[in-house]
Amino acid sequence: MQFIKGGFAFQAGRELGLSAPIWQKGFSEVRISDAVAFLKTSKYIRNNPVVRHLVDEASQYPYSSAYSGFEVDPAPEWLKTVSGLERYG
Repeated sequence: MQFIKGGFAFQAGRELGLSAPIWQKGFSEVRISDAVAFLKTSKYIRNNPVVRHLVDEASQYPYSSAYSGFEVDPAPEWLKTVSGLERYG
């Protein structure tokens, strides 16, 4: 990941004349190991606009999978047997 970020930052700096850091310093990875982790992570992601005070409810944010007009991908095959994953929780 560091190689990809570094290469992009170098090119962007050269082509766009940017000198400030482009990426945040840290990187973390979340692995989805079961249905509970899948639901917890998807709820966390969908709730980000509410936490940042962009909207009162996640469903009001038009760039979110919680928005009624947004079509989400189906749950992974290995999670489809778990109920409640129709719209990821």
